[in-house]
Amino acid sequence: MTTSTRGTEARTEVPERERQCEDFFALPELAHLSPTRSTDAGRELRRDGTYRHTPEELDIGTKLAWRNHDRCVGRKHWRTLKVLDARAATSAADIAHACWEHLHYATNGGAVRSAITIAPPADAQGRAFRIINPQLICYAGYRVPGGVLGDPANVETTTLAMDLGWRGAGGPFDVLPLLIHSPDDVVHLFPVPPELVLEVPITHPELSWFADLGLRWRAVPAVSNMDLEIGGITYPCAPFNGWYVSSEIGRDLGDSDRYDALPEIAVHMGLDRSSDRTLWRDRALIELSHAILHSYRRARVHLVDHHTVARQFIDHVDRENAAGRSCPADWTWINPPLSASLTPTFHRYFDPPDPAIRPAFVRRAPLTISGPTPMTTHAIESGENAAAPPRPEHKRPWWTSIFESLRS
Repeated sequence: MTTSTRGTEARTEVPERERQCEDFFALPELAHLSPTRSTDAGRELRRDGTYRHTPEELDIGTKLAWRNHDRCVGRKHWRTLKVLDARAATSAADIAHACWEHLHYATNGGAVRSAITIAPPADAQGRAFRIINPQLICYAGYRVPGGVLGDPANVETTTLAMDLGWRGAGGPFDVLPLLIHSPDDVVHLFPVPPELVLEVPITHPELSWFADLGLRWRAVPAVSNMDLEIGGITYPCAPFNGWYVSSEIGRDLGDSDRYDALPEIAVHMGLDRSSDRTLWRDRALIELSHAILHSYRRARVHLVDHHTVARQFIDHVDRENAAGRSCPADWTWINPPLSASLTPTFHRYFDPPDPAIRPAFVRRAPLTISGPTPMTTHAIESGENAAAPPRPEHKRPWWTSIFESLRS
């Protein structure tokens, strides 16, 4: 991580934010509000650089942001999103506590529920609480000789956490602490309470050796690195979740730039890996996907397969069109990475993504930290503070030998 976070994200110009405010209150979902509400909000925005949404406006705007999210194939359930209002938070500890409440609500013993926690919005200068982690629960990635131990997607976040004094156990699935950047340019570290982390060990109904791979994944995909924009107001700290599609976890565990488990699976299956023409990767991915579906069903943790969610999305598009609304969709994200042509979404075109649509979840550049930024580490609320293990500088990931054999 290389630069300070303050001022790195350009603030939307006030006239554009005023237009977004006016457009928001003109939406049919808000037609029941007093005609003066839009005028009052616009006046406050011009005068103070911000205004406060009512709980009802926040609830409607957040649901519409999910409905508008062009990369989400699970939008059929946009009306079920539970809004957890944390706008009264005044400290990083308040934000962390709100995130723990979010995880408790969303996990629900495995019957995963969609939820969003909304912290205070950015002020007129763009200052706000921001979560550095890409998700509330994510796995560490340690740089080691020969590659990465853990999740390569989280190497920089892991390095920052270790600079703050955190030490994981040195395994491939160490849960990273929550890193919160506060408006005063301080980074705060909060270990995630273990009782809030529901994970599923990956086993296979027919291949007994699959359990020996030691693969696992989390139950709740709570995305925490996107801005929520509603009516000209930006909420940079708004972690939200639906539930997993099985093919997403297949990519997390199988992609070569993530956990790269397919070569190891292929070895155990006795597949011929001499050429791509043997389709060994395809066969290994099918069994990994089979194992994921089996494991989540066995653990009674909710997720959906790519065939079912594709049919649900087509139903959602048809309903939106019948209501006279467009349904922007990024075709490359809507279609699954596995057996795409067997799903109905593959054989249709959709309304193109609209970067200007609001309300929306907006992708932002990763937060970057450098220099003398103050950092604070917080203990788990239970008071547990186990001795920190040493950095895993010389430990090699279990897949390194397979990777090197493929290159030789």
